Amino acid sequence: MICTVIATTLLLIATHTATTQADKVLIQKSARQLTLLRNGKPLRSYHVSLGSNPKGAKEREGDEKTPEGLYTIDSRNAYSKYHLALHVSYPNAADRARARRLRVRPGGEIMIHGTPNRWRGLRAVFAHTDWTAGCIAVSDHDIEEIWKLVPNGTVVEIRP
Repeated sequence: MICTVIATTLLLIATHTATTQADKVLIQKSARQLTLLRNGKPLRSYHVSLGSNPKGAKEREGDEKTPEGLYTIDSRNAYSKYHLALHVSYPNAADRARARRLRVRPGGEIMIHGTPNRWRGLRAVFAHTDWTAGCIAVSDHDIEEIWKLVPNGTVVEIRP
């Protein structure tokens, strides 16, 4: 009897978790908004900070632009120099082709992350300014929630 109750409870928890996880991350750069979607419907939205040169798509390493296009979450780092980090699969094939045409390096290491660990006391400073080198930054509270709701393999669409 106890085993049946435990098994049923675990199944309900697993089913609830699977249905509440996002299947897409939509980032709208102009609105400074990241929205988690499930079956096309919004689950949660968050304010974001972008690269310190936010207009236009990332073209090269060091341009401090946030990329635009379709990517996936392909790994995560709980021990990043930022409070939790989800790695975005930039550059994709189109980004690499553009960089080849321009004869530049496309860059990489684009993440969705929280605030820098070494500047924990200055969190408010980061909230409403574009300060990253091209990443998508959210508050530490928000990245903790996003971390739980976004599994590896989730599609990331970054729009202008």
